[in-house]
Amino acid sequence: MKPSPEILALAQAHALCQGHLDALHDALNDMQQRALSASEYTHLSKTDRRLLDQFAYRYTRLQDDMGARLMPTILRALGEDVAAMPAFDRFARLEQLGWLPSADDWNVLRQIRNQFAHDYPDTVNERFERLQAAIGAAQQMIAVMAQIEGKIRQRFSGSALAPADPA
Repeated sequence: MKPSPEILALAQAHALCQGHLDALHDALNDMQQRALSASEYTHLSKTDRRLLDQFAYRYTRLQDDMGARLMPTILRALGEDVAAMPAFDRFARLEQLGWLPSADDWNVLRQIRNQFAHDYPDTVNERFERLQAAIGAAQQMIAVMAQIEGKIRQRFSGSALAPADPA
């Protein structure tokens, strides 16, 4: 049976987020091994700058693509009409359906992401604190992605999106 357009869109959004997630895992692992201190944050090497750029890019892209692409396509694949639904209502609906732990917590993660991506504090300590908050938020997003991944496998097992696991 040919997958529906909603399932194909979900597969595409999921693959996009999974790519960001894999690269974010790599960046977080490298950052943990490097363990930059606040004082080192003032004079970054070229390698450290690239690592932080990779983290920032994948963290913000994962957050953006989960909220703007993956979550709406999940709802559409579940038969929900999201055309006129504001973002928070989509998050709340996903929470009601058990796909998102908390719409309010997701909005907090969005706020942390926006502060990290758009605000540039004057002091190094403030920038370092924003980085630490973003790292914590990224780890929470990874947990949310794992929950969504499990729900996708459970709900769409056997579809083109999530083939049934061989027993």
